Amino acid sequence: MEKILNVLLTVLILVPVLVISQDPAFNDDVLGLIVFKSGLIDPEGKLTSWSEDDYSPCNWVGVKCDPRFNRVSELVLDNFSLSGHIGRSLLRLRFLRVISLSKNNFNGSINPVLAEIESLRFIDLSENHLSGPIPQELFNQCRSLRAISLANNNLSGSIPDSLSSCSSLEGLNFSSNQLSGRIPAGLWSLTSLRSLDLSDNLLEGEIINGIENLYDLRAINLRKNKFIGLLPQNIGNCLLLRSIDLAENSFSGGLPESMRKLGLCTSLSLRSNWLTGEIPDWIADMRSLEILDLAANNFSRLVPNSLGELQSLKELNLSKNEFSGSLPDSFINCANLMVLDVSQNLLMGNLPSWTFKLGLTSVNLSGNRFFGNFEFPPLISMAASYRTLQVLDLSSNTLSGELSSTIGNFSALQILNMSRNYLVGSIPTTLGQLNATLALDLSYNQLNGSIPSEIGGAVSLQVLRLKKNLMTGVIPLAIENCSSLALLDLSENNFTGPIPSAITNLTNLESVDLSFNQFNGSLPKELTNLSHLATFNVSHNHLEGELPVGGFFNTIPASSVAGNPALCGSIVKHSCPAVHPKPIVLNPNSSDSSRGALSANLHHRRVMLSISSLIAIGAAIFIALGVVTVSILNLHARSSMAQNAATPKMTGFEDFSHSHSTEANYGKLVMFSGEADFSSGTQALLNKDCELGRGGFGAVYRTKLGDGTYVAIKKLSISSLIKSQEDFEREVKKLGEIRHHNLVALLGYYWTPSLHLLINEYIDGGSLYKHLHEGQSRSCLSWQHRFNIVLGIAKGLAHLHRVNVIHYNMKSTNILIDVSGEPKVGDFALARLLPTLDRYILSSKIQSALGYMAPEFACQTVKITEKCDVYGFGVLILEIVTGKKPVEYMEDDVVVLCDMVRGALDEGRLEECVDHKLLGSFPVEEAIPLVKLGLICSSQVPSNRPDMEEVLRILELIKCPSECQEELE
Repeated sequence: MEKILNVLLTVLILVPVLVISQDPAFNDDVLGLIVFKSGLIDPEGKLTSWSEDDYSPCNWVGVKCDPRFNRVSELVLDNFSLSGHIGRSLLRLRFLRVISLSKNNFNGSINPVLAEIESLRFIDLSENHLSGPIPQELFNQCRSLRAISLANNNLSGSIPDSLSSCSSLEGLNFSSNQLSGRIPAGLWSLTSLRSLDLSDNLLEGEIINGIENLYDLRAINLRKNKFIGLLPQNIGNCLLLRSIDLAENSFSGGLPESMRKLGLCTSLSLRSNWLTGEIPDWIADMRSLEILDLAANNFSRLVPNSLGELQSLKELNLSKNEFSGSLPDSFINCANLMVLDVSQNLLMGNLPSWTFKLGLTSVNLSGNRFFGNFEFPPLISMAASYRTLQVLDLSSNTLSGELSSTIGNFSALQILNMSRNYLVGSIPTTLGQLNATLALDLSYNQLNGSIPSEIGGAVSLQVLRLKKNLMTGVIPLAIENCSSLALLDLSENNFTGPIPSAITNLTNLESVDLSFNQFNGSLPKELTNLSHLATFNVSHNHLEGELPVGGFFNTIPASSVAGNPALCGSIVKHSCPAVHPKPIVLNPNSSDSSRGALSANLHHRRVMLSISSLIAIGAAIFIALGVVTVSILNLHARSSMAQNAATPKMTGFEDFSHSHSTEANYGKLVMFSGEADFSSGTQALLNKDCELGRGGFGAVYRTKLGDGTYVAIKKLSISSLIKSQEDFEREVKKLGEIRHHNLVALLGYYWTPSLHLLINEYIDGGSLYKHLHEGQSRSCLSWQHRFNIVLGIAKGLAHLHRVNVIHYNMKSTNILIDVSGEPKVGDFALARLLPTLDRYILSSKIQSALGYMAPEFACQTVKITEKCDVYGFGVLILEIVTGKKPVEYMEDDVVVLCDMVRGALDEGRLEECVDHKLLGSFPVEEAIPLVKLGLICSSQVPSNRPDMEEVLRILELIKCPSECQEELE
């Protein structure tokens, strides 16, 4: 009875505890993860399922729970585009075993708080932007840690000595960082280690001993460091090793004999070191080898026969050494061999027949001394190679003979390089059957004949080199079927005929060399349409006529067209003759009678010429009198108009520019919403007091219409660069169709050949720049007003992007504030009025946007996209929140706003960046996320920036908490 009472008492005590522990308010996992989320920026909304109202986080994205305790055991948020910091809140997850945050945008230093989570078994922070040293404290309590990866970051300093306390560690990956110094001796005491990757760092010193203690080691990768000395001599004691990569270091000496014990090793890479000696015969003891890479060393002597005993071998690379002699016939036993590269050695002899019998995918024997007639073995013995061979490089040897027609049977061949040999004969027509071939190089041989028209069948061809042969004939028209061709080199041959216009259809061409041939005729004008062209050499031919004008040919080097005396154009400094009728040629052998007839005919022509001249002179006088008369009438009409106070309904728009006094009086005025009276427009543009401001694209004036409505007229200053009238009008009409509450409306335009005006709605609240940085108005912007301005700008910019319009010039002077405080984005897409988006011209036109311009503007190879606008928008956010200009010049320093705020974020001083005029009057829960959003938008990497639709969603999430709080109040 007493036992029953004790049990009941225990139950009565535990039940309330259990109930309390299940209350969400006491759920450590929910609380810990919600706080962790609050320190993150989640631009893609991947963590929207995380709600503080949930009883359990086990159904949240990226969260796994241990079913035994219903507690969080794994946090896997790989590739979520997250950024921010890893705070102490994770300490609440007392059962957490796995944390994986790879492929995100975390920056700053590693938080050693992870070491305090005693249950952690696996940590993966790879492929982020972490920097600074690896903290010693991270490994102070790591006896339970099984694997850690910090790969692909920007970590520096040395590997911490405290790592030696991680006695249970099985996997260690610190690759692709900037770690330096020596490997700490304690690392070799981690006897449980199975995988070690320290590749692509700046580690140095010798590896003398200790590695033999890692008897469980399966893979070691120390590639691309600065290690010196001998290879680890006792590495063979790591009997379970499967993969060894010590490439791209400065190891010297030969292969340590202990390696022969590594019978389980499948991959051995020692390329790009200073290894010497010969490959020992015991290499055959490493019977499981599938990949053997000894390239770029100083190995010498013969290639051993014992390599033929490696029947599992798939890839063999012995290139860039000093091997001599011939390749052993024992290789025929390597039935699994797929890739063979022995290029750039001192090998000699005939090509071994087994080369084409093993069914290899890649064969590279270039840069050796192979000789003899080049011919393929019988078809039956080569059946496997016909289906599998993708790369065949026999260049830079002394092979002779002709190319066999059987070459067309290699259906999978992608690269064929037979250059720098002694091949003769013509190119077989079967070459056209190589429809998978990407590159064909037969240059520096003694080939003759012409290019077969069947070449058009090689539809995938990107590179064709036939330089320095004895070839003749014309370029076949069928070459236009090789639509992927990027490089064409036919130089130093005897090709004749004109350069066919078919070449102009090869729109991917980047490099063309037709020099030192016998080409004649003129160059096709359509060559200027080849937009990717970087080099075009037609020197030393017999070309004539005018050089193409436009595109690449405006800057073609004179050396590329030299040796063609009949070519004319500015590049060759030889003006092209004007077209004249052919002169009369007198025949000195003609009879007297015919001379008399000719003399009479000439006399008749002289009479006719005199009459024609008189008529022409009379017509010129008549025209001159007409011009004078019209001019007088125009002057009279102009004075009449000046005296007439009541201007009639306009059909045109007066020329406002004093600098163009000779222009026509009327241009073309178009209003998108009907007609308007601009009778006062002239005075406005002539009156300096009506000028509102100036920018990279021109000055803006305020003027009043006849109905009393004000408009803003932008007088464009890019007339010399602007498109034709047709293109200008088409672009402006597209912009005029764009309407949004947060965009300045384009109402119309005016055009003359030298004067271009844009008519916009007038916003009378001034620019955002003035509100932030000029006069007393700086103090008028409350936090609520600033946030609404950010939101309004985002809505306007998002609308532009929805209709595929890039602004190109986001800055605070282009954001106008109306009387109700709403922002309106103006001056959008003016760059579209330029003939091409030339970055030099564009950047010079918007140089006043210093600090707002995305880094892509400085890189010619990166495409300008909507992400450039997002960058400028991010800077605007920071400008609005901090009240500071994007770039401020001090006495001895220049302060870049983005850099200053990022530094404050790293140091935990983000609140200090908010405009001091808002102290005590802004919600931190909105300000801090908004600043972080500005930093994400102004990321240096375009792909890291969100698009504007995502920005809008983030702004709604930032605003929601305060709105919900107001509803509760």
